[in-house]
Amino acid sequence: MNMHTLYLLVPLAPLAGSLIAGLFGKAVGRAGAHWVTILGVAVSFVASLLIFRDVQAGHSYNGVLYTWLESGGLKLQVGFLIDPLTTLMMLVVTFVSLMVHIYTVGYMADDPGYQRFFSYISLFTFSMLMLVMANNFVQLFFGWEAVGLVSYLLIGFWYTRPTAIYANLKAFLVNRVGDFGFLLGIGLIAANCGTLDYAQVFAQAQHLAATPIELFAGHSWLLISVICICLFIGAMGKSAQFPLHVWLPDSMEGPTPISALIHAATMVTAGIFMVSRMSPLFELSPAALSFVLVIGSITALFMGFLAVVQNDIKRVIAYSTLSQLGYMTMALGASAYPVAIFHLMTHAFFKALLFLGAGSVIIGCHHNQDIRYMGGLRKYMPVTWITSLIGSLALIGFPFFSGFYSKDSIIEAVGLSHLPGAGFAQFAAVASVFVTAFYSFRLYFLVFHGEERYHLVPQEHGHDAHDAHHGGKPHESPWVVTGPLVLLAIPSLVIGYLTIRPLLFGDYFGTSIFIAPAHDALTSMKEEFHTSFVMAMHGLTQLPFLLAMSGVVLSWFFYLKRPDIPAAIQRNFRPIYTLLDNKYYLDKFNDWFFAGGARLLGRGLWRGGDQMVIDGLVNGSAKTVGWVSAVVRLYQSGQIYRYAFSMIIGVFVLLTLWINRV
Repeated sequence: MNMHTLYLLVPLAPLAGSLIAGLFGKAVGRAGAHWVTILGVAVSFVASLLIFRDVQAGHSYNGVLYTWLESGGLKLQVGFLIDPLTTLMMLVVTFVSLMVHIYTVGYMADDPGYQRFFSYISLFTFSMLMLVMANNFVQLFFGWEAVGLVSYLLIGFWYTRPTAIYANLKAFLVNRVGDFGFLLGIGLIAANCGTLDYAQVFAQAQHLAATPIELFAGHSWLLISVICICLFIGAMGKSAQFPLHVWLPDSMEGPTPISALIHAATMVTAGIFMVSRMSPLFELSPAALSFVLVIGSITALFMGFLAVVQNDIKRVIAYSTLSQLGYMTMALGASAYPVAIFHLMTHAFFKALLFLGAGSVIIGCHHNQDIRYMGGLRKYMPVTWITSLIGSLALIGFPFFSGFYSKDSIIEAVGLSHLPGAGFAQFAAVASVFVTAFYSFRLYFLVFHGEERYHLVPQEHGHDAHDAHHGGKPHESPWVVTGPLVLLAIPSLVIGYLTIRPLLFGDYFGTSIFIAPAHDALTSMKEEFHTSFVMAMHGLTQLPFLLAMSGVVLSWFFYLKRPDIPAAIQRNFRPIYTLLDNKYYLDKFNDWFFAGGARLLGRGLWRGGDQMVIDGLVNGSAKTVGWVSAVVRLYQSGQIYRYAFSMIIGVFVLLTLWINRV
C-alpha cells in the first residue's frame, strides 16, 4: 500500500463507518453499528501511525487530489498537506476518538438512538481529519463547517429535551458569528492573493504585510492584520474564546462521549490548530498577536472563576476546558505555537479522561450529575477514582504529569513576551493556576471523598434517581467504560515527560510552523531546559506549584473539613456569587441585545413594512374599490322605470349640450 492510499484511508475509513451505521443501521444492528465505526477509526489511527513514521523519516507531502471548481484563475481544490504538525493532530484526533467510540458502547448501551450516535461521532472524526489534513482554505472551511454541523446534531442528540434543542441552536448560531469573520478573512486572502493554497498564500505574506487597507475613511490598517484578526474571530467561535464562549457550557446537554470528543481533541482545538498553521501570517502582525494574547488571557482567568460555582459535574469540566483553551490561545499570542500545540496534545488526553470519568460517575450514580449529591465514591468506583485523580493532577500541572510540562512552558513563554498586553497575560496565566487547582479538587473531593450523599438526591435529579432513594448504591462501570479510562490515563501521566524535548526544543515541527526571530521565546527557554526530570524537580520550588498546592489544600479544607465556610462566603459575598452564577450576565445580555434587537427589528419591519406599507396598499385599494362600488350601487336599484328615467335624463343632458355648442 503506497502512502497516497494511506492518506486517503485516514479520513475515508471513519466516513465509511459513519455511512454504514447511519444509512444501514437497522440492517447491521446495534453490534454492527459499533463494530463498523470502531473499526473505521481504528484503521484511521493505525494509518496515522504509519504516516507519522514516514514523516519522521523526512517524507512530507503537499498535493492536490482534484480540482473541484475553477473560476477566473481561482482554483477551489481538495488536497492534503502532510507534515509534522498534521501528523501530530491526526494521532491525537484518531486516538481520542477511538477511546470515545469504545467507551460509547457501554455508555449508550440502553439508548434507542444507538446506531445514529455512532454514525454521528464517526462523521465528526472524518470532518476533523479533513480540517487538519487540508492544504488550502477551501478544504479547511469545509472541515470547519462540517464539525460545526455535526456538533449541532450531537449536542441536540436527545432532541425531545427542550434544553438540548436550545443548546444546539445556541452553539450553531454563536459559531456562525465567528465563521462570518473567518469567511471574511478567507475572502480577503482570495481577493488579494488570487489563490487559496496555503503555500502560495504564505509566499505572498510579505506583500500582504506591506499592503494598507482602509476599513473606515482616513483610517488605514495593514491588510495582514485585518486578515489575521478576521481568521482569529473564526477561532474565537470554534475554540470558545471570550465573548464567543457562551455556547460551550450549554453543549453539555449532549451525551457525555460527545462532550469528551468536542472538548478534548476535535472541535474546540480546531481554532488553535488553524492559528498555528497560519503562523507565517500571524508572525507579521504584532497587532493581531496582541489581540490573540489578550483574548486568551481573559478566557483563561475569568472562565476559571465560573467553574468554582458550578455544581453539575460536566459543567465544571466544561469551564475548565474554556480556561485551558485560554492558555493555548495565550501561547499563540506569545508566538509559542509549538507550546500551544504541545498543550493541545496533553490536554486532549487528560480532558478526555476527565470527561469520560465524569460519565462513568454519572452511570454509577444512576444518572445524577449534581456533585452535591455524591461523595465517598472512592470505595465503590476504584478505577474511576484513580483515573480521575490522574486526570485532575495533570490538569492542575502537578510535576511529572503531562499537564505540568505544557502549562509551565506556556507560563514561561508568556513571561518572555514583550507585546502589549503581555503583563496582564502573565498575571492571568499564574493566577489561573490557583483557580484551576481549587475548582478541580473541589470537584474531586466532593465526588470521591467525604460523607456519602448519593441517597439524598432529589427525585428530579436524573432518570433513575429513585434507585438512590431505594438503596441503589453507586457501582463501578463495566470494562468497556473503564478500559478507555485506563488507556487515557497512561498518556496523561507520561506523554509530557516523553515529548517535551522533541516538540519544543528538538525542531520537531520544522518548517510547518514559522516563528519570527523577534518573537522567538523558545530559544531562551531551550537554554534553560536540561531534562524532563530536572524541569519537574525545579518546578517543585516554583510559584505555580505553590499556588496549585494552595488551591488543593484550600479546597480540601473548605469542602471536607469546614463545608460551612463556603456557605458563609456565598452568603456574605452574594453579589459576587450572583455575578458568577449568572455567568457575568453575558447570556442575558445576548438575549436582550442581540436576540431582543433582532426581535425589535423584526417587529418594526412587520408593523412598518407589512402592516403599514403592504397591508396599506392592499387594504387601501380595496377600500377605494368599496367606496366607488357604494356610490355606483345607489344607481343600481334593479327597477326598470328608474333606468328608463335615467336614460331620458341622459338624452336630455346630451341634447342640451349639443344645442348650446351649435
